[in-house]
Amino acid sequence: MYNNFFKRFLDFIVAFILLFLLSPIIFLTYLLIKILLKGPALFKQQRPGKDHKIFTIYKFRTMTDKKNSLGELLPDSERLTGLGKFIRKTSLDELPQLYNVFRGEMSFIGPRPLLIEYLPLYSERQKKRHYIRPGITGWAQVNGRNAISWEQKFEYDIYYIQHLSLLLDMKIIFLTIKKVIISEDINQQGQATVERFKG
Repeated sequence: MYNNFFKRFLDFIVAFILLFLLSPIIFLTYLLIKILLKGPALFKQQRPGKDHKIFTIYKFRTMTDKKNSLGELLPDSERLTGLGKFIRKTSLDELPQLYNVFRGEMSFIGPRPLLIEYLPLYSERQKKRHYIRPGITGWAQVNGRNAISWEQKFEYDIYYIQHLSLLLDMKIIFLTIKKVIISEDINQQGQATVERFKG
């Protein structure tokens, strides 16, 4: 009952309220990125959601498009700006995903939506992470986020799917707020972004 109806109902109502209440912060962040990073403020990318249905995820851009003499993008660590680091540290980059939640493509809580190219690399067990809507945050995010291995993340995702409940969602929300406040587990050690999944 909770997963089939009430969870989606809560997602819709809360996303609508937060989009309204946080609109000044969203607009200010948008302006700062446009002015300081130049180019588009939003990062858009195709991601697989529930039942592998493809949707466009929205995030605030945190890196420049600087390239080397060969026209290739510089490493992430060199393109991540001071503003970008602050936006990631405070999780402001995730705010545009409220629109994805409002539309029903995502939930507040669930496995993080990953790259389409990862789909053929999953084991049968790991594919279960697509049984439900992906989330802005999830059980893996509050148990290590980008500081743990891919295998550990997927096991946390599967645990969440098997134990999904309102009580667990409330616990994840509380732990997420705590993680954001203390800026814990944002990146893998020594890397600006998470290492790619290779199967």
